[in-house]
Amino acid sequence: MKSKNTMFLVQAATIGAIYVVLTLLFAPLSYGEVQVRFSEALTILPYFTPAAIPGLFVGCILSNLLGGAIPVDIIFGSIATLIGAVFTYKLRGSSKWLAPLPPIVANTVIVPFVLYYGYGVNLPIPLMMLTVGAGEVISCGIFGMIVLTALSKVKGSVFGKASYSK
Repeated sequence: MKSKNTMFLVQAATIGAIYVVLTLLFAPLSYGEVQVRFSEALTILPYFTPAAIPGLFVGCILSNLLGGAIPVDIIFGSIATLIGAVFTYKLRGSSKWLAPLPPIVANTVIVPFVLYYGYGVNLPIPLMMLTVGAGEVISCGIFGMIVLTALSKVKGSVFGKASYSK
């Protein structure tokens, strides 16, 4: 049991660290009303392991803190990632093509309100939903599916015995 808990913690910490590094490495694209946060490709990882849920959540919190985000963004932006991760985990028994949808939807709905009310971005919320959503489709829908396909080929060697789907 101790080994299983240790593996969970190591996976969560590793996923969180990679999320932070990718977000900060591509910082000019990771923040703002038009953003492609490449680290969001990792939000498909709950499809493989539940350890990705806290890893992504903490990684997002740290990325927002280190990126100079305001408190409302740190809280609600991270909650959007958490919601996406939880629902991706819940979809793991269905088609792999559904895995990127929860983070795309969660961020498309939540982040524009953070930008408008938190940062005072003077653009219509529907327009920001379009721009944030497009960035999420690129990050999660395209790059996330590339990650998912690659990891599906190595299955158990990366995350141990995990639930895999069609």
